[in-house]
Amino acid sequence: MLLIWFSLVAVMITAYVVLDGFDLGAGILHLFIATSDEERKLVIRTIGPVWDGNEVWLLAGGGTLYFAFPLLYASGFSGFYLPLMIVLWLLILRGIGIELRMHLDSPVWRGLFDGSFAVASLLLAVFFGAALGNVIRGVPLQPDGYFFLPLWTDWNVGDQPGILDWYTVIAGVLALTALTLHGACYIALKTTGELNARARRTARYVWPALLGLTIISLAATLYIRPSVLHNYRQMPFFFAIPVLVAASLLNMWRTSRQGNERGAFLSSCAYLVLMLVGAAVAMYPNLLVSTTDDALNITVYNAHAGEHSLSIGLIWWGLGMSIAVGYFVFVYRTFRGKITSSSGGHAY
Repeated sequence: MLLIWFSLVAVMITAYVVLDGFDLGAGILHLFIATSDEERKLVIRTIGPVWDGNEVWLLAGGGTLYFAFPLLYASGFSGFYLPLMIVLWLLILRGIGIELRMHLDSPVWRGLFDGSFAVASLLLAVFFGAALGNVIRGVPLQPDGYFFLPLWTDWNVGDQPGILDWYTVIAGVLALTALTLHGACYIALKTTGELNARARRTARYVWPALLGLTIISLAATLYIRPSVLHNYRQMPFFFAIPVLVAASLLNMWRTSRQGNERGAFLSSCAYLVLMLVGAAVAMYPNLLVSTTDDALNITVYNAHAGEHSLSIGLIWWGLGMSIAVGYFVFVYRTFRGKITSSSGGHAY
């Protein structure tokens, strides 16, 4: 039962990264690959019908985490209070940037909210990557299960780190690069003409950086926490995951060069899924690692809710997710295909 709920939380987080990831990537890129207000509107219209629905997976993941592992929820939200508040404000600014840009026919107004959308999207990608880096690196957990992290200290990885250090910065830059490429692949999938060509060209330019950062982040992770290989050594078939990560990267390059937009986007999705699955395999059964004493780690065994609650909750979770998945299938099927200036859709 504990493995099931750990997997469900991982699935929810992965769904959020893959789905809202291309929204963030579109936000990061839309000021750079769109050369006119009309093209910026097209970029926003590619995500217009789905961006707010994609964010539901973040709320659902948080709710699932709170239900299944309340100790982790309490500890994490207490220790990460400052970055969580920053993320909340960035989510608000991003939503405002999308929804309000067309409320006044003014270049200054549109420029302000286009900038809000781009900056918030970029910083969210960095903060989400740094958050995963903090989970893998560990935090200074106390015997009562709580901790405090300043925004930064001396930028070194140690017993008393900050939220930002050299390792979490690498994780943040990797996330920024991966989601930028993910967004470029999605924009190419949904657009035509010059905008499509610039998106495909951007994906090809970003790909080498993603390859290099993936190798660097793997080496850095093995350097600061060699124990991440424990589960892989216990069950060697998990070594297929890094092989598949490499295959997804190579296929992303191949399909992008061939102009296969759907193949490139699906390869980007596979890369994100496999990277997160690899991290989940490396972490289990730990949910939050202590940098001071491994005995203080928060695990699925000491953080879970009652067995009866988990059993009953699994039924209701299944019903709720069935409705949510059905809604997402309907929305994505309804708004499938290319977006053009003359096509219908959200008038952003």
